[in-house]
Amino acid sequence: MNQQPILILAILFILGIFIQDFFSLDENFVYFIIIICAFILAITFLKNYYLHKAKPYFLGFMFFGIGIILHFFNAFASGNVSVSKNETIVFKIAKKLNSSDKNRKYEGVIQGGKQTFNAVIYIPKSEKELDFLHYYQAKAYISKPKPPQYDFQFDYSEYLLRKNIEYQCYISDEIAEAERKDLSFTEKFSQKRLEVLQRIDEAGMSSKSKEFLKGIILADRTEMDAQTVQDFNRSGLVHFLAISGTHIVVIFGLFYFLLIKILPLSFRKHAVVFSLIFIWLFIIFIGFGSSVLRSGLMLSIYFIYVLLQRKPDLLHSLSLSAFIILIFDTQQLFDVGFQLSFCAVLGIYWLNQPILNYFPIQDNWLKKLIFNTVSISVSAQLATLPLVLYYFHQFSFISIIANFFIVPFSEAIIVFSFLMTIFIALNLDFNLMNVAYDFIIKILLTIIHWFADFSHLFIENIPMNLIEVFALFLIIYFLRFFILKPKLKNLTIVLMTVFIFYVLRTGCNFYESRRDEILFHDFSKARMISVKKGSKACFWIEEASDKRKIIQFVINPYCSARRIRNYQIKTYPKEVTKVVYNGKIYNFN
Repeated sequence: MNQQPILILAILFILGIFIQDFFSLDENFVYFIIIICAFILAITFLKNYYLHKAKPYFLGFMFFGIGIILHFFNAFASGNVSVSKNETIVFKIAKKLNSSDKNRKYEGVIQGGKQTFNAVIYIPKSEKELDFLHYYQAKAYISKPKPPQYDFQFDYSEYLLRKNIEYQCYISDEIAEAERKDLSFTEKFSQKRLEVLQRIDEAGMSSKSKEFLKGIILADRTEMDAQTVQDFNRSGLVHFLAISGTHIVVIFGLFYFLLIKILPLSFRKHAVVFSLIFIWLFIIFIGFGSSVLRSGLMLSIYFIYVLLQRKPDLLHSLSLSAFIILIFDTQQLFDVGFQLSFCAVLGIYWLNQPILNYFPIQDNWLKKLIFNTVSISVSAQLATLPLVLYYFHQFSFISIIANFFIVPFSEAIIVFSFLMTIFIALNLDFNLMNVAYDFIIKILLTIIHWFADFSHLFIENIPMNLIEVFALFLIIYFLRFFILKPKLKNLTIVLMTVFIFYVLRTGCNFYESRRDEILFHDFSKARMISVKKGSKACFWIEEASDKRKIIQFVINPYCSARRIRNYQIKTYPKEVTKVVYNGKIYNFN
């Protein structure tokens, strides 16, 4: 507690959130915890030798209790909203989401009579894009997302509830609009961002370059084509496209560099303050995205330490930023991006310097840039690997090489993209810059596509459960000591943790291989049946169904969860009601 008190309290606070989310403690128990926490807070002000000795333990329990309390009050409450399936709604948009093949998707606020609720709104692509300047009215089909049939499927309904969204609205009728007079401060920024995105659409560049520019600077990947997204995923470079800590640091550095060139030397502190103000205006402008908000908080806390002439501490910055985010919204803890970004920072703290020690001496700025970029990238990838395997069940070995080639040039690409966005926002159309940017991004996307084409190095359906995740984190923890001091003792510890991981994995594989099951699946309007025998499975799908989507959303998750090594897909006509497999008859009804 003496060395990292804030980190330990943050861990206990987070543990309290997990406990409340898992056990769903009732109201009476939570109020009892409130009384205990209030009592602990009161006695911490008493001057007593024994109380002083026990103070760290009291504080730890208090923060654990605060985590339970805040998560209890932050849980979604339906609010007794009563809506019919077909209803005329009035709504405003709050955020644009990734589009589907047929529809644009928005998070919106529905206003119907005296009741107001949040919903995901689906609008045909034939309709014009919506903005923040209008209220909209239309007839809609309103429904609640269905919970998943089986445990291996993504629970979209729970995902939406964590964002305080309970309904989906499908609009197919004509949309009427009325101008708004009540735009909030953040909505005005969101509208300006939307206008900049529209100006980028009008720039003289290829569509892929436009979508890349919108994604890398303005955090808008809603219209990016599926092939480009797949290329970034398969090459392991999706972190480069998703605006995050690297982008925030580079943009902060660019603004700070310009200020110190303009301002006198005595105004260095003012340059830091102005740069932080600019970063927060930028974060507001791109819509308070989770990743940029986390990065902005960590950067701000770090430089507040610098301004107060205190030694900056990465773990203190990480812990304080986690506290601030989770105090306002404990549901953020269950966001995959939140977990990955904080694991990445912890990985950089834990592994970056030991890895960097193996590189040649950094005697010039170019070596420093390349070696630091590579070591940070490797550290972050190692630290996030367990969670990546757990949530996405895939890994690309080519990502290691791809990051070596692409990441060192990421800062230059981010700066160029940022300048392009500023010029476009100010209606400064420089055709030569458009051509140059389009040329560079086309080359970049071609290289990334080339990396993504190494399909034999891309592994899908990697089974991974929480026990195996913790075992992998244990390996990463002990790996630092071996990298720092490659002695036999440290190597033995690492090998022992690897052995423990493989024993656990073998046990999980053996358990699943002993299970046989038959499942009936409903996907969209298609009917499916799966039969599992040991580590093999057979899937029957309708002839007219979308095989690609069924593989993506049903077969792959099932194979990952049940540790299926081999599977086959068979089709049947729509009118068929039963199938025969291995001498047994299976009915669809």
